[in-house]
Amino acid sequence: MKKRRPLVAGNWKMNYTAAEAAAVVQQLLRAVAMREDVDVVLCPSFLSLWRVHDVLKGERVQLGAQDVFWAASGAFTGSVSATMLAEAGVSYCVVGHSETRGRFGKLEVPENAVGYFAETDETVRLKIEALLGHGIAPILCVGETLAEREAGQTDEVIAAQLRGALAGFDEAELAGLVIAYEPVWAIGTGKVCEVDEAERVCATLRHELEAMLGEELAERTRVLYGGSVKPDNARALFDQPNIDGGLVGGASLKADDFSKVIAAANA
Repeated sequence: MKKRRPLVAGNWKMNYTAAEAAAVVQQLLRAVAMREDVDVVLCPSFLSLWRVHDVLKGERVQLGAQDVFWAASGAFTGSVSATMLAEAGVSYCVVGHSETRGRFGKLEVPENAVGYFAETDETVRLKIEALLGHGIAPILCVGETLAEREAGQTDEVIAAQLRGALAGFDEAELAGLVIAYEPVWAIGTGKVCEVDEAERVCATLRHELEAMLGEELAERTRVLYGGSVKPDNARALFDQPNIDGGLVGGASLKADDFSKVIAAANA
């Protein structure tokens, strides 16, 4: 039996107005009202945070954000700080997602525009530092592209991303850390990593974390799988000993589908 409490986070990406988001949250709350054995996080767009926060008052579902900037304030047009997220009631925040790194499974922007997305391991580390300073738990995303997988570089790539993002932190600082393995080639493509391989990579991440920061942190850190998680594959994925839930994209946009994914998580 797993010792770690399951966590299922919905990443809504650039979908839903504030009013639409509030309506979906209300539907979802009815569907998951009885689930007290799973942590559920919703990550709407920045403009929907306050509206969703109001709907979630008094509920067990927690509020997450999709990204953050590392400076507390300054001349950074279009950026949102950890201070602002904390004021909005955010408890979790996604950092290092493949789409902010410019690593797309399904490219939906012109190829010559990919450079706009320029996240690095160092900017991810800076963002984690900012979040920790405000008591917000980072959901750190790591994952390999199809080319990297075909070249046999999966383990090397995810280990490098993990080391780069967590450089300089100690065990106590990272008590609330969540890691999400998202194979880039499975995001938005409908492809899913085979269950055995997803478990192997998540176990590899846990071993790498143990080598970096010790067995205790590695054992208590929740490792999620993300990448086309759906109601029909969630149970098989979540039943694995080193997969503690999911970071869910498309399936989290519909209350019925997302509630089924949540139901697949075992305490």
